[in-house]
Amino acid sequence: MENKQEVLDRLNNWGGENLGKTLDIIFTDVTEDSLTATMPVTPKVHQPYGIMHGGASCVLAETLGSCLSVLHVNIEKFAPVGTNINSNHLRSKKSGIVTGIARFIRKGNTMHVSEIEIRDEKGHLINHTTMTNNIIARQ
Repeated sequence: MENKQEVLDRLNNWGGENLGKTLDIIFTDVTEDSLTATMPVTPKVHQPYGIMHGGASCVLAETLGSCLSVLHVNIEKFAPVGTNINSNHLRSKKSGIVTGIARFIRKGNTMHVSEIEIRDEKGHLINHTTMTNNIIARQ
């Protein structure tokens, strides 16, 4: 693996304006087997009851799962494309920071399946997501 800070800098500065940046998602750690990011829970990600919107959890999870796959393919030849996401919202969150960690369940040549856990500052599990990426040839 290339230098950890270089990987994090590349991910945090990739792609100009995008949904991850809109929600202030920041990649904070990367290992051979995992990718970690944080997201602040502010009114920007609330639903009308004043708690974190489930869609915001899905955005954090899908951002992590997609980028984990990107780190493990030759992106000049292949593109990870999300094909399925299953997200369980287990606990509400009104404010603070959530941290998501993505790990592979399966890392094949044509399909990656990731598990993403999103936790609060106390370590409580807020969301559990599984995500499938098909690895397709770029044209």
